[in-house]
Parts: sequence; C-alpha cells; structure tokens
Amino acid sequence: MEILNGIMEILNGIIESLTEVLSGKILVVLLVGTGIWFTARLGFVQFREFGSAFKAVFGNIKLKGDKADKNGMSSFQSLATAIAAQVGTGNLAGAATAMVMGGPGAIFWMWISAIFGMATIFAEATLAQKYKTVGEDGEITGGPVYYIRAAFRGRLGKILAAVFAILITLALGFMGNMVQANSIADAFKGAFGINPMVIGVAVAALSAFVFIGGAARVASITEKIVPIMAAFYILGALVIIVMNYGMIPEAFRQIVVGAWNPGAAIGGFAGVAVSQAVKYGIARGLFSNEAGMGSTPNAHALAKVKHPCDQGMVAMMGVFIDTLVILNLTALVILVTGQLQSVNQTLSGAGLTQMAFNMGFGNFGKIFIAICMFFFAFSTIVGWYFFGEKNVKYLFGPKGVRLYALIVVILIVVGSVLKVELVWNLSDFFNSLMVIPNVLGLLALSGVVRKLYKEWETAKKAGKNKK
Repeated sequence: MEILNGIMEILNGIIESLTEVLSGKILVVLLVGTGIWFTARLGFVQFREFGSAFKAVFGNIKLKGDKADKNGMSSFQSLATAIAAQVGTGNLAGAATAMVMGGPGAIFWMWISAIFGMATIFAEATLAQKYKTVGEDGEITGGPVYYIRAAFRGRLGKILAAVFAILITLALGFMGNMVQANSIADAFKGAFGINPMVIGVAVAALSAFVFIGGAARVASITEKIVPIMAAFYILGALVIIVMNYGMIPEAFRQIVVGAWNPGAAIGGFAGVAVSQAVKYGIARGLFSNEAGMGSTPNAHALAKVKHPCDQGMVAMMGVFIDTLVILNLTALVILVTGQLQSVNQTLSGAGLTQMAFNMGFGNFGKIFIAICMFFFAFSTIVGWYFFGEKNVKYLFGPKGVRLYALIVVILIVVGSVLKVELVWNLSDFFNSLMVIPNVLGLLALSGVVRKLYKEWETAKKAGKNKK
C-alpha cells in the first residue's frame, strides 16, 4: 500500500508540473493568441455585434421552450446548456484564486481574456454549426471532432479528432464530474453538516434522471436552471455590493492600478509581479468561460438557427455572462468587503469567497454559498456529461452511451466522498491538453469563419437575418 501511495504521489507531482507548464504558459499564449487572431480577422466582432448578440439572447429567454428533438434544440437551449457547463465552481473560486495569487489587478486581465475569448467562442460555435451532421441514431450532432476532421483531411484529422474525443470524455465526463460532486458535498457538509455520501447519492440520482432523458431532458433542465441560478447569485452579490457601495470606486481603483503595479493597489501584494497578475487573471478567465477549449461547441452545434453565425452571436454572450458578469461580481464582493486585504496567499479561492459572503450575510453566507455551489456544480455536471456523451457517440456509436452514463453516475458518488488530488490534477491536465487539437482546428478553418461572417453580415444589411 505504501508503495502504491508513493507511486501516486510521484505521478501526481509529474502531472501537476506538466499542467502548470501547459495552463500557466503555453495555453495562455495559445488561447489569447487565438482570440486576438479572430478579433482581428473578424473586425472586432465582439464589439461591433454586441448589440445583436445581446438582443439574440435576452430577447429569446424562455423557461419552457419547444422540446428538443432529433433535429436539435432552440438557440437559447443550446446556450443554456453551454452556460450550465461554463458557470461552475470556478465562478465561486476562480476570481478569488486569481486575486490571491496575482492581486486585484488579475481581474483586469481576466476582463481582457474574456473580451478576446468572445471572438474565439464565436468561431467555435459558428464552425460547430457549419460542420454539424446526422449521427448513427438519426440525431443531429456536432462539435470539435467534426470541424477538426474538416480542417485536417485523412489520417491526421481522424487522429486529432479521436484524441480530442478521448480527452474531453476523461477530463469533463469522468474526472471533472467527480470534482464537481466533491464541491457540492463539501459545501453541504460545511453549511448543514450532511454526510457527503448522502449528498453524493442524491446528486447521482438527480443526474441519472437527467441523463436518461437524453438531449430533450438536458435542454429542458438547463433552460430553467441556468436563468434561475444566475439571477439568484447575481442578486445576492449585488445586495452585498450595494451594502458596501462606498467601496466600489476603491475596488475598481485596485483592479486598474493592480493590473500594472500590484504592490501599489493594495497592501500585502508588494512581492507580486505584474506577470503574476497577467498569468493568473488570464488563466482563470479562460478556464472559467472555456473559450477555445472545445467544450461548448458540442451544445452550440445542436441549435436550430438560420445561419451558423446566428449561434456564434449567441455563444459570445455565454463568455460575457460567465466572466464579465458572474466572475466579476464575485471579485467585487471580495474587494468591497475588504477580505482580500486580510488574507494570506495560502488561502484557497473558495475559502476567500466564503469569507466575503459571510461578511455580507453573516451565518446565512454559508447557506447562500452552499445553495449556489449546488446549482453551479450540478448544472456543470449536466453540461459536462452531455459534452462527453456526444464524444462517446463519436468514438463508439450510440451503444456506448448507456455504459458511459452508468460510469458517470458511479463516479459522482465516489467523487462526493473521496477527494483524490491526483484525480483533480488529471482533470486539469486532460482539460488543458484538449485545447491543442481544438485550437489547431479553429486556426486552420479561420478563413471559413471569416467567409461565413461576411455572408451573415451581408444578409443582415439586406434585412434577411430577421427572425
């Protein structure tokens, strides 16, 4: 047993080091570079078309839309499924972690990552729509595996697509969902003293109910849970911010000044370099909104829209809601309550967020965070399962789905009671690796994205894009 533990420790150390190199350096450059490329190639689409994107989403919110079928789901249902995956435990811990490691200026760089990420996710959703197809079961399907194969013909395309499918299934469907289940169990144990096993079984049962219903039930659940959970958290955060309204100007001063001089922004961060603020801000932003990672296109591919770029517009708002609204509100709550000033850099991101909400709501803060954690993590479980399912179908056909669902349900229970550091690090590692084939596919097809956007733009001017 000791030998096994020793091997696991060594393996964990290797994986942790590799992930640090990937997510902290290589992927930050790759993802930001991709965002800059598409921003320039598409003429700053995230700014020019923000109004169209905003109207497309908030003008079509329905808590009960048309039932999803083999032909796909509504545009809003696709977005809700994507946001369900994007808005997870990272929204409670991501901004806090960035500030603990990089100071309040990290939030400025988080904004930058989101702005460029909006262009990247526009490309992802547009290509997912362009290359969607009919699967073996007669249902519309799509995602990175299909546009990767379109980008690289022959054996290379097949290998890259298969590698991506395996990585996303492992990273999100299996290991990622163990992490989300553990977060729910920890939150409820801390707030209510409930046994993690009980929580694990309950979450697994709820998850199984959703999984059995297929895409139709996933769409039905996410279109209801996403607006409600977002509104609940936004309202709670805004209450605390308003209660401390006098600190709002100071909070923004710390963010802007800290972006260029962390030591001057707030006491206790004198030893933090600008590079740390940039690194942690961009990394946390990118890995929260998932722009460029290849996860959300699996949902956006199923939207019933007139033109591929219609869903590209909608997808941009997913990044906006995740990072520039929800993550940003978390950061402001922490800053206006003054919790960052009293914390050392060893405190976890989730712990800092908890402290800030406790400061605002007293004992109710724990309960509030536990409720938010449930909704955020459960919605992510549903979204990540769905993304994994699409890729399992690609690899093994419809016959592989039942076994996949069973394994995910079992892992949810295991994850709720067993926090294995190696599993958490492997999830991050595979999550990082799957970015590479996805981004290669995006860049190779950037000309296609630009052509589709020009078509869409021309149709818009002619008034042909109106619903």
